[in-house]
Amino acid sequence: MREIYAPKWQMEDPHVSPDGKNVALIEGIMSDAGVTGGDIVVIPINGAINGAINGGTARNVTPNIKASPSSLAWASPDRILFAANVDGDSGFGSVRATGGEAQILWTGEEVASASSDTAQASGSFSRDGTVTAVTRQSAGTPPEVWAGPIGNWKQITHLNDGLEPVWGAKRNIHWQNGNARVQGWLTLPRDFVPGKTYPLVVNVHGGPSSACMSPWSEGLSGAESAMGYFVLCPNPRGSYGQGEAFVQANIKDFGGGDYRDIMAGIDAVSKEYPIDPKRIGIRGHSYGGYMTMWAETQTERFAAAVAGAGLSDWLSYYGLNDIDEWMIPFFGASVYDDPAIYAKSDAMHFVKAVKTPTLILVGDRDGEVPMEQSVEWWHALKTLKVPTRLVVYPNEGHMLVKPADSYDYNLRSLEWFDEWFRKASAH
Repeated sequence: MREIYAPKWQMEDPHVSPDGKNVALIEGIMSDAGVTGGDIVVIPINGAINGAINGGTARNVTPNIKASPSSLAWASPDRILFAANVDGDSGFGSVRATGGEAQILWTGEEVASASSDTAQASGSFSRDGTVTAVTRQSAGTPPEVWAGPIGNWKQITHLNDGLEPVWGAKRNIHWQNGNARVQGWLTLPRDFVPGKTYPLVVNVHGGPSSACMSPWSEGLSGAESAMGYFVLCPNPRGSYGQGEAFVQANIKDFGGGDYRDIMAGIDAVSKEYPIDPKRIGIRGHSYGGYMTMWAETQTERFAAAVAGAGLSDWLSYYGLNDIDEWMIPFFGASVYDDPAIYAKSDAMHFVKAVKTPTLILVGDRDGEVPMEQSVEWWHALKTLKVPTRLVVYPNEGHMLVKPADSYDYNLRSLEWFDEWFRKASAH
């Protein structure tokens, strides 16, 4: 076996060209296997790493694209089709294998993907790329299978005809944080009445290399909307959708620019919509759980918080988790080699500032963010007399797979916000 390419970042979705001369893949900083985003790199097969390969070298063919390609297919030996997150929407595009400006052929709010259970753009492509099959869904339209040329699909299935959402309308919104233009999704309360004030719940996505989109399956966000809340799902720096430079903008800066992007989103939404400033909550799972813990060390603005599988202490986390290699690209070194870079993003260093009532949820077999991280946070808040509750789900990992546990997780989250929002409005 001969190595032909040594990537700087993670790589996904490699495909050999129809003539067998090149490999195209997606390379970028990725925090979770299977949650793909980056630039498209073409590598000639018959050559050496970074050397002349039939007159060429490994080439990034989408270096300045303001999108995050997530899957690709060869349409011909010199043309690549790809699916991408484009500013929070799904998109499909084309680029030549030799480079040049990529063309975005179609974008839409709905998630267009190869399956109905993924929240990133993808597709099933014919050999020549003239036909694609996708599952199309959005917050307002349930999933169905469509097929045809990109952007000219015809609906094939009608399995979900007649289904109506039980949550409110969803909007793709933007705001500024300094020089950064940030995108996110805002779900309105189900029975929104202009002029009435409503609570706001901020849902921070996991990853951080991921993104909120607009799927039909709204999960907890949909339930929060049905409860009468505005729901903001921001895509701060570190998220897909704005290009690889934006994704890499949180390197060595967890809890810095990304946190400020989220808070700027709250400010922007509060200026535009009737948000009750006393009833703002924050929640998230995994990286979103970390950001929830971090945010409550930085502000007393939140009336309630729900931290799912959160990361509270980088030092102990590094020694306990099963996937410690994911941190090296983001922090540049291990916690033992550069403790200072971790310490500045460590929620536990600032825990004495926390005043926010916090519900903490975690599986006892979580290897990605071990249960002990949640126990540490709960112990600290309890010691500091901050209202808190810890719920540990037996025989569950990082993501809860038992329907009863998922139901309980969501119900407890909703009850927590309802309890503390009612108390906040009473004061």
